[in-house]
Amino acid sequence: MNEKYGLATNEELARLRSKIGKRVEISEPPHLTEVSRDAIRHWAWATGDRNPLYLDMKHAEASPVGKISAPPCILYGFSRMSIGYRGGLPGVHSMFGGTHWRWKKPILLGSQISTEVTFKELTEFPSRFAGRMFKQSSHISYVDDNGCELASADSWGMRTERVKAQKKGKYKKLKPENISEKQLEEIAETYKREIPRGNRPLFWEDVDKGQSVPGIVRGPYSPTVAVCFEQAWGGLFIKAHSYWFEYIRRHPAAGIPNAYGVPEPPEAVHWDSTLAKSVGVPDAYDYGPERISWLATMLTNWIGDYGFLEELYCEIRRFNLVGDITYGQGRVEEKEICENGLGRVKVQIQAIDQRKQTTAKGWATVLLPCAS
Repeated sequence: MNEKYGLATNEELARLRSKIGKRVEISEPPHLTEVSRDAIRHWAWATGDRNPLYLDMKHAEASPVGKISAPPCILYGFSRMSIGYRGGLPGVHSMFGGTHWRWKKPILLGSQISTEVTFKELTEFPSRFAGRMFKQSSHISYVDDNGCELASADSWGMRTERVKAQKKGKYKKLKPENISEKQLEEIAETYKREIPRGNRPLFWEDVDKGQSVPGIVRGPYSPTVAVCFEQAWGGLFIKAHSYWFEYIRRHPAAGIPNAYGVPEPPEAVHWDSTLAKSVGVPDAYDYGPERISWLATMLTNWIGDYGFLEELYCEIRRFNLVGDITYGQGRVEEKEICENGLGRVKVQIQAIDQRKQTTAKGWATVLLPCAS
């Protein structure tokens, strides 16, 4: 076996850094190219989003948008590089780190969307989790069929040396937890109380600094939840039969043997606990874009049809294991008046698990109508 496999060598790092600032071209087609009713519905089902603005034609036609639109984070599905370019460093594990979203317009039903990805950054960080660790980030622009930019995003991943991560065992104290009947009952009740604001305007004047945003719950996480998200998002390496064997013939490092000796993609860590343990994580864990999408749903539920989610910055901080429960929280931090009868509100957001540990955090800005 190549003794350099799975290591971030200086030679490979130099080759990768030579690509910074350049557009990333990939031969793999995106999972989504059009904002269809099916794509919207599958995204809503995968993320637990029940907003009628996305699902109810009559409701949407009576809204300020005037037609069905899509949840903001559905754009993850329009480029396999929406989570950041992860090329180079063969065998070095990649974990999603976060996204800084900036939306300009609603994502309307029927839109054809294309993307342009630019490799932006490769920065080394100290690591207690692995050997060498790097932040690898990209800038993504999302353009509709009229040539208008709907949104842009900076997404990044953390590249870690897989073998050293397993030996260091930073997360050996993090253990999967069983869910009790009482917890399941409490989760079910919380879901029942999660009602999107809909056509009742939330005015800028209605919001005060320090005010809490109505929270949400998501989970408990399971392989089924992972599969549901894969159906909506498309993933990076989800292929079967001849398509998969053709891919690993071209990219041998992408195939990681599972417990039966079958080559699996790195993504299998989201449903295969044995593979997850091989990269230093105690069990299978969720997709970072899921958690960001959950927090976006919390915000769009709160602002209703007359609000607009303008910006969302979110860092993934810890693993969300199979069996874990995620609680989304938010608090108003700042307010300012904008133009055209709108006000801007900045909100601090976070995701907390049942252990009371913060698994994701960041901030967002939303635009709200002014009453006067």
